[in-house]
Amino acid sequence: MNRLALAARGAAATACIAVAGLAVADPAVITIEQMQFAPPSVTIHVGDTVMWVNRDLVTHNVSEKAKGFDSGSIAPAGSWRYTATRPGHYYYTCRFHPAMRGIVIVEPK
Repeated sequence: MNRLALAARGAAATACIAVAGLAVADPAVITIEQMQFAPPSVTIHVGDTVMWVNRDLVTHNVSEKAKGFDSGSIAPAGSWRYTATRPGHYYYTCRFHPAMRGIVIVEPK
């Protein structure tokens, strides 16, 4: 196979990998640090995932009572993921520290 054919094959493989990568979205990441959620608001689409990462020295929780998700305890250095199944505004708090608040806005696909 000549160099031009090899280069074309390599470019095609790279393009396929890039397109395949678009189908798998990285989760939106919310950091729990210094007794707050950062960022305090994220916007995602149905089917997307949000991941909370606890970088504090104490256990936290992510609880959204109206729509029904609850992480349980998230230990220091731990994380929890939620995949959105329907559009809406999801206002959440930490049950252990009610002053900690955030919102996940889920839009249709």
